[in-house]
Amino acid sequence: MWQCAVLDDYQRAAQRFADWSALAGRVKVRFLHDRLGSEEAIASAIADCEIVVAMRERTPFTRSLLERLPKLKLLVTTGPRNAAIDLKATQDLGILVCGTGSFGPGTAELTWALILGFARKIAFENANLRAGGPWQSTVGMDMHGKTLGVLGLGKLGMQVATIGRAFGMKVMAWSQNLPPEVCLAAGIEYAGSLDRLLSESDVLTIHLILSKRTRGMLGDAQLRLLKPTAILVNTSRGPIIEETALIATLRDQRIAGAALDVFDVEPLPSGHPLRTLDNVLATPHLGYVSEESYKAYFGGVVEDIAGWLEGKPPRVLSLE
Repeated sequence: MWQCAVLDDYQRAAQRFADWSALAGRVKVRFLHDRLGSEEAIASAIADCEIVVAMRERTPFTRSLLERLPKLKLLVTTGPRNAAIDLKATQDLGILVCGTGSFGPGTAELTWALILGFARKIAFENANLRAGGPWQSTVGMDMHGKTLGVLGLGKLGMQVATIGRAFGMKVMAWSQNLPPEVCLAAGIEYAGSLDRLLSESDVLTIHLILSKRTRGMLGDAQLRLLKPTAILVNTSRGPIIEETALIATLRDQRIAGAALDVFDVEPLPSGHPLRTLDNVLATPHLGYVSEESYKAYFGGVVEDIAGWLEGKPPRVLSLE
């Protein structure tokens, strides 16, 4: 019988959101609920497995780790891509990699939860209310009439932009390959340059894929272009913003603050400045953590494994 491990099932959700019976009698599946951490611990825990399921990018599959898994034949990642998997190494080692479908609106919805949560100081006021603190101690920021800057107008960026327009915001967008006519068709202003997008946005929200081109795109020079009253929102990937520059910007209070769901290192280490700064609203990478996302992810995992067993693996990932 094939051995399969589902990694990083922190919420014990994988079994609840898919019907694994299609694999019964052919695959023995075990669900690992704790973060294993070190490469040695990961390799030891799954050394006997021909099939491994990676939950998003919680565990990086580097060449060195993959080389320590000689039995591994099929690596399934939840979602349609995974930057934490070395696809060149899997190709060299003869390991097939498959992805799954996803449910995009969840991240767009969380983006707006963060924007509104920061603008109206919801977490702060809730904590005050529960602690018997002052009644109405902050004044919220209105969205209507403000400028929403969308960095990356793909599917997610467009969803966020559409909601911004519904709030009566002026919406601008820019990315390196964004055709102006896409903005025009959607009733969104094409910013023309990153500098203009940054300098005119009251709320700047990032919706880019992490790549060599986007890693570190927002450094100190770029962050200094933001308004002192601006809110910076990142539900994409942490390394798109240079972390040291972001922390300095927030400590110096050069912007109103940041609403963040993603970080350079996840889970975010205990005592990290982004856990403690007063002008940060942070969530533990919840963008994809929703019921419909998990149904798409783990239902797709079962389909991938069943397809592979039948010699017809779906959604195979390869080097671009």
